[in-house]
Amino acid sequence: MTYFAVVDCDNCYVSCERVFRPDLNGKPVVVLSNNDGCVVARSNEAKKMGIKAGTPYFKLAEQFPDQKIAVFSSNYELYGDLTARVMAIIAQQAPEYFRYSIDEAFVVLRGMENVDLKAWGEQLYKTVRQGVGIPVSIGIAPTKTLAKMASHFAKHYKGYNHCCLIDNSEKRKKALKLYPIGEVWGIGRRYATKLESMGIHTAYDFAENSREWINAMFNKVVVLRTWRELNGEDCVPNEEPAKKKSICVSRSFPGMIGDIDQLKTYIANYAARCAEKLRKQNTVAAVVGVFISTNPFREDLGQYNNFAEVNLLTPSNSSITIVKKAMEALEKVYRPGFQYKRAGVIVLSMDTGGGIQTNFLDFDAEQFEKMKRLNKVIDSLNKVNGTETVILGSQQFRGRDSKGKSTQFADAIKHEFKSPNYTTRWSDIIKLK
Repeated sequence: MTYFAVVDCDNCYVSCERVFRPDLNGKPVVVLSNNDGCVVARSNEAKKMGIKAGTPYFKLAEQFPDQKIAVFSSNYELYGDLTARVMAIIAQQAPEYFRYSIDEAFVVLRGMENVDLKAWGEQLYKTVRQGVGIPVSIGIAPTKTLAKMASHFAKHYKGYNHCCLIDNSEKRKKALKLYPIGEVWGIGRRYATKLESMGIHTAYDFAENSREWINAMFNKVVVLRTWRELNGEDCVPNEEPAKKKSICVSRSFPGMIGDIDQLKTYIANYAARCAEKLRKQNTVAAVVGVFISTNPFREDLGQYNNFAEVNLLTPSNSSITIVKKAMEALEKVYRPGFQYKRAGVIVLSMDTGGGIQTNFLDFDAEQFEKMKRLNKVIDSLNKVNGTETVILGSQQFRGRDSKGKSTQFADAIKHEFKSPNYTTRWSDIIKLK
């Protein structure tokens, strides 16, 4: 029998920060969302204090006035690099694996029938911990859904020594009885609510029903597949998540913006990020859309929101092209006289970059190849020296001082508590005394 392992980084963003701040081990730590809006990651100590995911940053001081809480702005460059190192170690230690998310990987333990899998998992934890400094939890089972469940137990119960193995029917049933139905991979919130209303509160309650009952009540392939997996039948494909059919980058602004020139800076940054994501998954977009909106909670101000899109005659993933089209879309939706709080860029109608359908009206083969080389150089430089080392001129944030004079700032996104990019920028490398 082939077993599967799920390797999950514990409290990923917090653990990445602690790699370079060991003084924060055992102390409450939170990581904030873009623009330092709300809590998106918490250490175990912060969770025990009662800090909820989604808590606005400004409320932390109100709700926990006498508590010392370490606060960090999101540093995705650091998190991406450290988790990539974790994945590299997994690739060395496993016969086959595929990455499921930034902090999670599935391992196919094919050909390891004579290996002590529990010992293998415990050793993998030690290797990752020593090599990167991030703690991981490992769940091993005959199906991926059961392996996800096992990783949960490995994370929350010290007795498993960071690795939980479900390798027989007795262990499987015991785990199912302890696992809430709402936590089962493949059971969404809507289905969980429906099941609980029917008296099904655990994974065991769900798995004990007949196949006919599952089909009659849900008639959904995903739900039936989850039922089969919980009963020990492997049926989830061994593959990475499908490439996204659309990409959206949006943010709320630190303040209110009425000036279109400032809006253009934000839109340029979001569009460039979309283009970078397109290139990363080797796809191109044929449509670029932009939306802007005012603050719905400011009833004393005029309200306006709108969306417009622009078609590309030749699909592209070039930053220059995507940003240019985003500017055209912004011009369509912008209305003076309003204070805007949020904006975003969406790229749609995506396809693989290998078979671009060109348009003879605007396609220039020489220019196209030049753009490809330029994008490759930009991505290479940003990978070595840190994101946004090389950017377009339109991405440079410009504001105005108290006298109305134009000023230039380095970043259009608020991250007051951002840690250095220790592993990706020479300027941020740690200096030892």
